[in-house]
Amino acid sequence: MISPALTRSVTLRRTCLWSAALLLTAGGVLAQSVAQAERGMLPRGTTYEIRMPTPWNGVLISDLDFAQTPDAPRYDAMLKAGYAVAGTARRADRPTNYDPAREIDDLVNVMDRVEQRFGKPRRILQYGHSGGGHLALAMAETRPDRIDGAIVGCAHTPVWLMNSELDAWFTLKTLVAPNLAIIDLPGDHSALTSAWKQALQAAQQTPIGRARISLATALGQLPAWVGPTSQEPDPRDVAALQARMFESLVIGAAQPTGQSRRMFEQGGRGQLSWNTGVDYTARFETQSDPDHRHAVRQLYAQAGARLEDDLRALEAAPRIAADPKAVKHWSAPGRTVVGEPKVPALRIHTHGDKAVPVSLVQGYDGLVAAKGYGDHYRAAFINAPGHCTFTAAESLAAIETVMRRIDSGRWGDTGAEAMNALARTLAPSGQARFHAYRQFSYGRTWVPSVADQLGPKP
Repeated sequence: MISPALTRSVTLRRTCLWSAALLLTAGGVLAQSVAQAERGMLPRGTTYEIRMPTPWNGVLISDLDFAQTPDAPRYDAMLKAGYAVAGTARRADRPTNYDPAREIDDLVNVMDRVEQRFGKPRRILQYGHSGGGHLALAMAETRPDRIDGAIVGCAHTPVWLMNSELDAWFTLKTLVAPNLAIIDLPGDHSALTSAWKQALQAAQQTPIGRARISLATALGQLPAWVGPTSQEPDPRDVAALQARMFESLVIGAAQPTGQSRRMFEQGGRGQLSWNTGVDYTARFETQSDPDHRHAVRQLYAQAGARLEDDLRALEAAPRIAADPKAVKHWSAPGRTVVGEPKVPALRIHTHGDKAVPVSLVQGYDGLVAAKGYGDHYRAAFINAPGHCTFTAAESLAAIETVMRRIDSGRWGDTGAEAMNALARTLAPSGQARFHAYRQFSYGRTWVPSVADQLGPKP
């Protein structure tokens, strides 16, 4: 709870109440549905913003990134639909001090501020993309006292994500570029990015290089289509599929060996990923995407090479162990998820996400089913490339689906056809691209053990 005295003492805080007619942004007057707004700074220096519509339907949507881009189309659509929206901006020290547990504390503080100034909401939904999606899922598990439901967009789970990426880039390091780093990244990784791109481009020029790029994609369970300027490949067209795999890895090399790896390493003060104990032959045979597996076999045959030889090389290569202190850090509630949502949570994901592979969704699905939390959880997929490229119509459909589940106690139809119809009803001029995505087994699900949580002995 933010005390009034403490809040007033923060000299950098800027708070204003505006009428809708006078509330201006760089782009002009905000939507007429906004009646009041407040922007300020929380005690630990995190910027927050609150916007209240008129009329207000009594529901607050909380979002990690709202104060970062408060004029984004999805927020305008939410406000026009009668939802209040509040949240924070990502902190300037996030690249070196990332901590989702503290971000959750900030969001709860903003919820307290809304209640103090505007009254207690009848419902609170936690909405978010990427790191914000992780917070939505983590709060569904750990803060059911503060939220009634969650919309989980393209959520990363730090250890899961880094282990998946490690599998892909370990394959590339072993078979394509043994001299290039894949962990403990420097602050300025521009030279490493350039070196990895050159190595990938050289590999792409040879049949065996193309086969190894496809093997890395399959073992990392990464998407083969992430570029907005390229067409989604026919999975039966091996050449087209491999070309998109190459493109995906080159794009990913902008942040080598996994989106935000350095941020996660800095946040946990150590190496959080590992591949000790991983059987890559079994991983390939039983958990890789069937279309990718078929392409790998065809490409190795075209190269006149034996896939089994490269898999044996992977098994023999020196493995990477995690720092137990970092694993302990990421074991804490709020920093990872364990498959136990205690309020209704709808997970949405674009299947061409370059930053957070869609395969992570199946890992969480499996945990939820195994632990008996299926009544609180559903997933829906969007046929699009890119990270968190949801339209406002898709966001509104996800919000309405969770609201109906909360109010009725039952999930409605979350299939692609029903979700697209709902999106078109809520936003007739918007774009809806929900589709029936075929999932496959995820290989990097991790639930912290007691030993993980205790960390190394003194």
